[in-house]
Amino acid sequence: MTAYYTAITVLCLMSLCTLSVLVWENNRMESADKRLLYLTYALIALSTLAEWLGGWCDGRADLPAWALPAAKCVDYIVKPMAGGALVAQMRLRNRWRGALMGILAANVVVQVVALLKGWMVVANAGSHYEHGILYPAYLTACIAVVVLVTVEAILYGRAFSRQNRLSLAVVMLFVLAGIAMQALLPMRPKAVCVAMTMGASLMYIRSVEFSSLMMDERLAAQREQIDTDPLTGVLSRHAYTQELAALDAAGPLPEDLVVFVADINGLKWTNDSIGHEAGDEMIIGAARCLEAAFGSASRIYRTGGDEFVVMHNMSRDEIGRVRKRVKQETQGWTGSLVQGVTLSCGHALAADCTNMTAEALVREADLAMYDAKAAYYQSAGRDRRHRQA
Repeated sequence: MTAYYTAITVLCLMSLCTLSVLVWENNRMESADKRLLYLTYALIALSTLAEWLGGWCDGRADLPAWALPAAKCVDYIVKPMAGGALVAQMRLRNRWRGALMGILAANVVVQVVALLKGWMVVANAGSHYEHGILYPAYLTACIAVVVLVTVEAILYGRAFSRQNRLSLAVVMLFVLAGIAMQALLPMRPKAVCVAMTMGASLMYIRSVEFSSLMMDERLAAQREQIDTDPLTGVLSRHAYTQELAALDAAGPLPEDLVVFVADINGLKWTNDSIGHEAGDEMIIGAARCLEAAFGSASRIYRTGGDEFVVMHNMSRDEIGRVRKRVKQETQGWTGSLVQGVTLSCGHALAADCTNMTAEALVREADLAMYDAKAAYYQSAGRDRRHRQA
């Protein structure tokens, strides 16, 4: 049996060393998280060695009388600490963690005093260990640690999706099953250290997967932030250039693709005479009018200070109706600092511009927009050379 337990101990220690190497090679993990994992693995390793040493000393009459109680003392101190290290990985700071730290500290004091007094483990005439009068105190401490670790795991799991909570619960149940088997089965199999070692491996796998999910979410959030214009909430210039590249990479443009270019009339005059806050209100108002006119299926980009590009797939007949809706929306909009907003719009239909790139199609719409803007200022009786809008 000693040879069997020795083999199990060696495999557990090798597994913990392998986990340490995996953590060391993981460049995505923060240094603080790595230190907590190293601490957890070190405590599990020390507990495994102490448990093996206690078994090896059991029944050895040639060893000093204090060797067996000392080995069991280290085992009884470190094993609950390994459970506490699992909580430390969760980085929670609450009263439950404080209670857990208090129990672990009290257990250390009890074990040291019991070692000196012979109250926890004693060697009988055959040099086999027997539990002393304070052993129930150790069992109570272990049960309290298990309960607090479970509570902390539940609280920790609330921050994640149901799927991630389930994986955490399964790992914790696995470790608890190992503790229960060693405590309840008649042959007292050395299941705790095996369960904690395998549980630590599963926790590492889970943490790596969770870190990948968190990184994907952060990248998606950053991508959304980059692709969104911070002032208006429509798509940004970056998203616009990406869209042009994607359209050109996909091959010939769809014949029903229509590009609209819209420019705000009089924005510079508003900024200079009323203020940039009023100018921002005009820009936001123009974005809301375009969203209302084109609907959610359109792709609206703010490509400059006062210029928007809208890409939409529609029929030739629908173009006129959309332009009419844009005019209606701008005529009905009013702000708190400015009375209204007007847009000069131009469009280009891919069916009328064969073999053009997406950027060339935008240029056609841009030219049409400048014609519309010239007509606007001519009808208003103003010279664009002096308005600087």
